[in-house]
Amino acid sequence: MNIGQYWNRTTYLSYCFSTNGVLYRTTRVDKRTISCGPEQLTPAGPLGFPRVYQVCKSINPDVNTSLETEAAGNKHVKYVLPLAKMDITEVPVTQKSKKKKSPNKGEQSKDAQQPKDAQQPDKMEIGNVEVKEEQTEQAVVFPPTFSVSEIKNKQRRHDMFMKLKQEKRKIKLEKKKQKKRQAKILGDKAPPKAIPKTIENQRVYDETTVDPEDEEIAFDEATDEFSAYFNGLTNPKVLITTSDRPRGRTVKFCKQLATVIPNAHVYYRRGLALKKVIPQCVARDFTYLMVINEDRKEPNGLVLCHLPEGPTAHFKVSSVRLRKEMKRVGSGPTEHYPEVILNNFVTRLGHSIGRLFAALFPQNPQFVGRQVATFHNQRDFIFFRFHRYIFKNEKKVGIQEIGPRFTLKLRSLQKGTFDSKYGEYEWVLKRHAMDACRRKFQL
Repeated sequence: MNIGQYWNRTTYLSYCFSTNGVLYRTTRVDKRTISCGPEQLTPAGPLGFPRVYQVCKSINPDVNTSLETEAAGNKHVKYVLPLAKMDITEVPVTQKSKKKKSPNKGEQSKDAQQPKDAQQPDKMEIGNVEVKEEQTEQAVVFPPTFSVSEIKNKQRRHDMFMKLKQEKRKIKLEKKKQKKRQAKILGDKAPPKAIPKTIENQRVYDETTVDPEDEEIAFDEATDEFSAYFNGLTNPKVLITTSDRPRGRTVKFCKQLATVIPNAHVYYRRGLALKKVIPQCVARDFTYLMVINEDRKEPNGLVLCHLPEGPTAHFKVSSVRLRKEMKRVGSGPTEHYPEVILNNFVTRLGHSIGRLFAALFPQNPQFVGRQVATFHNQRDFIFFRFHRYIFKNEKKVGIQEIGPRFTLKLRSLQKGTFDSKYGEYEWVLKRHAMDACRRKFQL
C-alpha cells in the first residue's frame, strides 16, 4: 500500500513508496499524476539517488526517523508528504466493497462488545500523520501496463514495436486461414467475400457523368473538333517539339514518343514562339502539336494542341521512365499501328480528354503487331503504358512492356489553339477548391 511520495525537483518525477520496498514512478503534470510503471528499489536507488532508498526504508515503524527528517539531507527533495494529501489513489484487488445499510440496534450492541482492535483498522504514524492500512489480498497493486510509446530507449522501443507488429500479423494470417477453412467446408453455402472500401468505389457521384445513349452526347460527338477524325476524313499527323535548348533526357523522351505514336515527327524548337509554330503546322497538314517542357533537365510538362481548331490541353508530367531505365523491357516497338485502350474517362471533361488522346493514333489498328497503348485514368492521374501481347498457347496470354511510361495530371483545357494571353479556358485546375474532397474526381 502506498503511504508516501518523494518528488525529485531536477527530473520532475515523483516516487510513491510502499511498505515492501516497491517504488511506483509517476510523472507530475499540471497537478495530475500519470503512472509509468513499477521499479524494484536497490540500495543505490533509481536514477542514482541513494536517499530514495533511505526514505523508503524509514517507512519501517521500528525506525524513529520520519520521512521529513530522512529527506532533509537530500538537496533535490522539494517536499515529502503523505499520500493522503496527494492526488494518487490506489485501487485494491480485493472484492468490491459494497455500502451496507446501517445495522440494527442489536447488531450495534454486538459490535460494541467486540474488542477495539477488531473494530478499527491498523494505523501507522508517519511524519505525525496517521495513515490507515487496508487489509488486502495483495500488499502491492501495480499500475497498468504502459504503451510502447512511453519507452524512452529508442532501440528497445523499436524492438518492442516490431514484436507487436509481428504478433498482429500472425493473428491476421491465422484469421485468414480460418476463413479459408470455413469456406472450404461450407462450399457453396459459404458467405460471399466482403467488398473492400476504396476511394474509387466510394466516389462521389458527378452530375456530368456521360451516358452513351444520351442524345445530347451523341450530338456533341458529331459536331466537335474531333468529328472529322472519327468520321475517317483525316489521318493523324503529329509534330513533337520541346522547350528551348532541351537536355539529353528530354530529347530521348521525345524520340521514344515518336516511336510509339505513328506518323510522328520530332523537330527542334529553335527559339520560335508557339503562335508562330502553329500556322506552320497547319500549313503542313499536321493535326497535332505536342510540346514537351522540362525543368532541371527533367521533362515536367506536356502541351497537346489539336489542329487546326483546338482544343489545347496542358498536363503535368511525372514519373518518366525511359526504356533503358525499365526492368524486363522487351525489344523496341515495330511500325505497326497499335491498339488504343482508354480506361475510366466517365465525365464530360474526361470524355473530351479521352477523345483528345484517341485522335493521336490511327483508327485502324494492325493487330498483327500485337502492340497496345493504354491511357488509364485513376483518381485524375492518367497513366500511360505501352505493351506487347505474348501468346503462350491457345488459352494463356501475357503482356510485355515496351516503354516508355509516364504519368499525366490535367492542369487546364483551353478552347481553340494555344493562346496564353487571350485564350478562353474551358476548365482550370484549382487545387485547394477541387482537391478538398478526396472522393470527388474531375475525369
